[in-house]
Amino acid sequence: MTLSVDLYVSYRSPYSFFMAARLRPLAESHDLRVVVRPVLPLILRYSDALADQNPALGRYFKADVARTAAFLCLPYTGVPDPDPVATDESGLRTAADQPVIHRITRLGLAAEKRGGGLRFYEEYGRLLWSGVPWTRGNHLAGAAEMAGLDFAALETDIVERGDAFAAEIVENGRALEAAGHWGTPTCVFQGEPFFGQDRYDQLVWRLEQNGLVQR
Repeated sequence: MTLSVDLYVSYRSPYSFFMAARLRPLAESHDLRVVVRPVLPLILRYSDALADQNPALGRYFKADVARTAAFLCLPYTGVPDPDPVATDESGLRTAADQPVIHRITRLGLAAEKRGGGLRFYEEYGRLLWSGVPWTRGNHLAGAAEMAGLDFAALETDIVERGDAFAAEIVENGRALEAAGHWGTPTCVFQGEPFFGQDRYDQLVWRLEQNGLVQR
Protein backbone atom coordinates (compact mmCIF):
# COMPACT_ATOMS: atom_id res chain seq x y z
CA MET A 1 0.00 0.00 0.00
CA THR A 2 1.31 3.40 -0.97
CA LEU A 3 1.87 5.63 2.05
CA SER A 4 1.17 9.36 1.77
CA VAL A 5 2.76 12.31 3.55
CA ASP A 6 1.64 15.94 3.36
CA LEU A 7 4.64 18.27 3.17
CA TYR A 8 3.86 21.87 4.11
CA VAL A 9 6.46 24.24 2.67
CA SER A 10 6.94 27.92 2.07
CA TYR A 11 8.83 29.22 -0.93
CA ARG A 12 11.20 31.22 1.26
CA SER A 13 12.22 28.55 3.77
CA PRO A 14 15.67 26.96 3.42
CA TYR A 15 14.71 24.24 5.87
CA SER A 16 11.77 23.36 3.60
CA PHE A 17 14.23 22.97 0.74
CA PHE A 18 16.41 20.71 2.86
CA MET A 19 13.47 18.49 3.76
CA ALA A 20 12.26 18.29 0.16
CA ALA A 21 15.75 17.37 -1.02
CA ARG A 22 15.80 14.49 1.48
CA LEU A 23 12.26 13.29 0.81
CA ARG A 24 12.52 13.31 -2.99
CA PRO A 25 14.96 10.36 -3.29
CA LEU A 26 13.02 8.51 -0.58
CA ALA A 27 9.78 8.91 -2.55
CA GLU A 28 11.51 7.72 -5.71
CA SER A 29 12.99 4.61 -4.10
CA HIS A 30 10.05 3.67 -1.85
CA ASP A 31 6.30 3.27 -2.19
CA LEU A 32 5.64 6.75 -0.86
CA ARG A 33 3.68 9.73 -2.11
CA VAL A 34 4.70 13.17 -0.89
CA VAL A 35 1.98 15.78 -1.39
CA VAL A 36 3.44 19.29 -1.45
CA ARG A 37 1.10 21.75 0.23
CA PRO A 38 2.40 25.31 -0.21
CA VAL A 39 1.72 27.96 2.42
CA LEU A 40 2.80 31.58 2.53
CA PRO A 41 5.96 32.35 4.51
CA LEU A 42 5.51 32.89 8.23
CA ILE A 43 6.20 36.64 7.95
CA LEU A 44 3.17 36.98 5.66
CA ARG A 45 0.89 34.81 7.80
CA TYR A 46 1.92 36.47 11.08
CA SER A 47 3.03 40.03 10.46
CA ASP A 48 4.96 40.40 13.74
CA ALA A 49 6.55 36.96 13.71
CA LEU A 50 10.08 38.17 13.00
CA ALA A 51 9.87 41.60 14.56
CA ASP A 52 8.92 40.15 17.95
CA GLN A 53 11.57 37.42 18.09
CA ASN A 54 14.67 37.46 20.27
CA PRO A 55 17.58 38.82 18.17
CA ALA A 56 19.60 35.75 19.15
CA LEU A 57 17.19 33.60 17.15
CA GLY A 58 18.08 35.39 13.93
CA ARG A 59 21.80 34.94 14.55
CA TYR A 60 21.37 31.28 15.37
CA PHE A 61 19.18 30.75 12.31
CA LYS A 62 21.87 32.06 9.97
CA ALA A 63 24.55 29.88 11.52
CA ASP A 64 22.38 26.76 11.70
CA VAL A 65 21.07 26.97 8.14
CA ALA A 66 24.59 27.33 6.73
CA ARG A 67 25.83 24.44 8.87
CA THR A 68 22.89 22.20 7.94
CA ALA A 69 23.33 22.90 4.22
CA ALA A 70 27.01 22.00 4.46
CA PHE A 71 26.19 18.82 6.39
CA LEU A 72 23.63 17.77 3.76
CA CYS A 73 25.85 18.89 0.84
CA LEU A 74 23.16 21.26 -0.44
CA PRO A 75 23.62 24.74 -1.89
CA TYR A 76 23.01 27.72 0.36
CA THR A 77 24.28 31.27 -0.16
CA GLY A 78 21.98 32.82 2.42
CA VAL A 79 21.10 35.70 0.09
CA PRO A 80 18.39 34.94 -2.49
CA ASP A 81 18.47 37.06 -5.67
CA PRO A 82 15.81 38.33 -5.25
CA ASP A 83 14.32 37.51 -1.87
CA PRO A 84 10.88 36.04 -2.66
CA VAL A 85 9.39 38.27 0.06
CA ALA A 86 9.79 42.03 -0.21
CA THR A 87 10.49 43.62 3.18
CA ASP A 88 11.18 47.03 4.65
CA GLU A 89 14.74 48.14 5.44
CA SER A 90 14.76 46.20 8.70
CA GLY A 91 14.00 42.95 6.92
CA LEU A 92 11.55 42.14 9.73
CA ARG A 93 8.32 43.47 8.25
CA THR A 94 6.82 42.96 4.82
CA ALA A 95 6.35 45.55 2.12
CA ALA A 96 2.86 46.24 0.85
CA ASP A 97 3.50 44.88 -2.65
CA GLN A 98 4.37 41.17 -2.91
CA PRO A 99 4.37 40.12 -6.56
CA VAL A 100 7.10 37.48 -6.35
CA ILE A 101 6.07 35.25 -3.47
CA HIS A 102 2.45 34.93 -4.60
CA ARG A 103 3.50 33.97 -8.12
CA ILE A 104 6.06 31.36 -7.13
CA THR A 105 3.77 29.84 -4.48
CA ARG A 106 1.00 29.47 -7.03
CA LEU A 107 3.44 27.99 -9.55
CA GLY A 108 4.41 25.45 -6.91
CA LEU A 109 0.78 24.53 -6.36
CA ALA A 110 0.27 24.20 -10.10
CA ALA A 111 3.31 21.91 -10.25
CA GLU A 112 1.84 19.72 -7.52
CA LYS A 113 -1.46 19.45 -9.33
CA ARG A 114 0.40 18.34 -12.46
CA GLY A 115 2.28 15.65 -10.56
CA GLY A 116 5.67 17.28 -10.12
CA GLY A 117 5.35 19.36 -6.98
CA LEU A 118 8.15 17.77 -4.95
CA ARG A 119 10.73 17.73 -7.70
CA PHE A 120 9.83 21.27 -8.81
CA TYR A 121 10.16 22.51 -5.23
CA GLU A 122 13.59 20.93 -4.88
CA GLU A 123 14.83 22.36 -8.18
CA TYR A 124 13.44 25.78 -7.25
CA GLY A 125 15.25 25.57 -3.91
CA ARG A 126 18.54 24.82 -5.66
CA LEU A 127 18.06 27.97 -7.74
CA LEU A 128 16.97 30.16 -4.86
CA TRP A 129 19.70 29.16 -2.43
CA SER A 130 22.52 29.00 -4.97
CA GLY A 131 22.38 32.76 -5.41
CA VAL A 132 21.25 32.50 -9.04
CA PRO A 133 19.09 35.45 -10.22
CA TRP A 134 16.24 33.01 -10.34
CA THR A 135 13.48 35.31 -11.65
CA ARG A 136 15.49 36.21 -14.75
CA GLY A 137 15.91 34.32 -17.98
CA ASN A 138 14.78 30.72 -18.17
CA HIS A 139 15.76 29.55 -14.70
CA LEU A 140 12.26 28.71 -13.51
CA ALA A 141 11.43 27.11 -16.84
CA GLY A 142 14.52 24.96 -16.40
CA ALA A 143 13.40 23.93 -12.92
CA ALA A 144 10.03 22.93 -14.35
CA GLU A 145 11.71 20.95 -17.13
CA MET A 146 13.88 19.11 -14.57
CA ALA A 147 10.64 18.18 -12.81
CA GLY A 148 9.14 16.89 -16.04
CA LEU A 149 6.73 19.80 -16.32
CA ASP A 150 5.77 22.28 -19.03
CA PHE A 151 6.44 25.73 -17.59
CA ALA A 152 4.10 27.45 -20.04
CA ALA A 153 1.29 25.18 -18.83
CA LEU A 154 2.05 26.08 -15.21
CA GLU A 155 1.88 29.78 -16.05
CA THR A 156 -1.42 29.25 -17.81
CA ASP A 157 -2.75 27.41 -14.77
CA ILE A 158 -1.97 30.24 -12.37
CA VAL A 159 -3.58 32.78 -14.67
CA GLU A 160 -6.72 30.78 -15.27
CA ARG A 161 -7.05 29.48 -11.70
CA GLY A 162 -5.34 32.25 -9.74
CA ASP A 163 -8.18 32.96 -7.31
CA ALA A 164 -8.77 29.29 -6.61
CA PHE A 165 -5.05 28.72 -6.05
CA ALA A 166 -4.85 31.70 -3.69
CA ALA A 167 -7.75 30.33 -1.66
CA GLU A 168 -6.17 26.86 -1.53
CA ILE A 169 -2.88 28.27 -0.27
CA VAL A 170 -4.71 30.06 2.54
CA GLU A 171 -6.59 26.85 3.34
CA ASN A 172 -3.27 24.97 3.47
CA GLY A 173 -2.19 27.38 6.18
CA ARG A 174 -5.31 26.57 8.19
CA ALA A 175 -4.81 22.84 7.66
CA LEU A 176 -1.21 23.14 8.86
CA GLU A 177 -2.35 24.71 12.12
CA ALA A 178 -5.13 22.16 12.49
CA ALA A 179 -2.51 19.42 12.16
CA GLY A 180 -0.63 20.82 15.14
CA HIS A 181 1.96 23.33 13.91
CA TRP A 182 2.38 26.60 12.07
CA GLY A 183 5.94 26.51 10.73
CA THR A 184 7.61 25.02 7.70
CA PRO A 185 8.62 22.45 6.82
CA THR A 186 6.03 20.32 8.55
CA CYS A 187 5.28 16.78 7.40
CA VAL A 188 1.97 15.28 8.42
CA PHE A 189 1.51 11.53 8.32
CA GLN A 190 -1.76 10.01 9.46
CA GLY A 191 -2.53 13.16 11.44
CA GLU A 192 0.85 13.28 13.20
CA PRO A 193 2.97 16.40 12.57
CA PHE A 194 6.77 16.35 12.21
CA PHE A 195 8.11 19.91 12.25
CA GLY A 196 11.53 20.76 10.85
CA GLN A 197 13.94 19.05 8.51
CA ASP A 198 15.65 17.59 11.57
CA ARG A 199 12.59 15.35 12.09
CA TYR A 200 13.34 13.50 8.85
CA ASP A 201 14.72 10.40 10.58
CA GLN A 202 11.78 10.20 12.96
CA LEU A 203 9.38 10.53 10.03
CA VAL A 204 11.09 7.67 8.18
CA TRP A 205 10.98 5.60 11.38
CA ARG A 206 7.22 6.18 11.64
CA LEU A 207 6.73 5.35 7.96
CA GLU A 208 8.65 2.11 8.38
CA GLN A 209 6.47 1.22 11.36
CA ASN A 210 3.51 1.56 9.02
CA GLY A 211 4.89 -0.62 6.25
CA LEU A 212 7.09 1.62 4.09
CA VAL A 213 8.70 -0.60 1.45
CA GLN A 214 11.05 -0.12 -1.47
CA ARG A 215 9.54 0.05 -4.94
